[in-house]
Amino acid sequence: MNLFGAISIASSGMSAQRARAQVIAENLANADTTRTPDGGPYKRKDLVFESTDIPQTFSEVFSQAGMNATGVSVSNIISDDRDPERRYLPGHPDADSNGYVSFPRVNPAEEMVDLMSTSRSYDANVAVVSSLKDMISKSVDLFR
Repeated sequence: MNLFGAISIASSGMSAQRARAQVIAENLANADTTRTPDGGPYKRKDLVFESTDIPQTFSEVFSQAGMNATGVSVSNIISDDRDPERRYLPGHPDADSNGYVSFPRVNPAEEMVDLMSTSRSYDANVAVVSSLKDMISKSVDLFR
């Protein structure tokens, strides 16, 4: 695999982590949403990643020298199907006849830990791209 293929792999990781950060932000923003257009409380979402082939360069396709490089992509977004958390709030507009309100099963502390993990994974991929750019630059300098 060449250096540009490695950049493609790292960029696929960055794209996947960006999507994960967006879903986590949506979960945090809707942690107290008791009514959605679909009815009922918000359902927490999570991503499922899968490995995907990274396109090879034109020269690698014809020389057959390229190795099959795999990156990562989002294969699915799943919703939490657990029963909502019920809290006794009789004055709430969404309270049922017994005074209970259904809230989403979103734990802000857990979401923040996931967000920190996502941020670190994204930063690791940025570091890889930066290192590869430095290697390419130094390689070009050697041929001057």
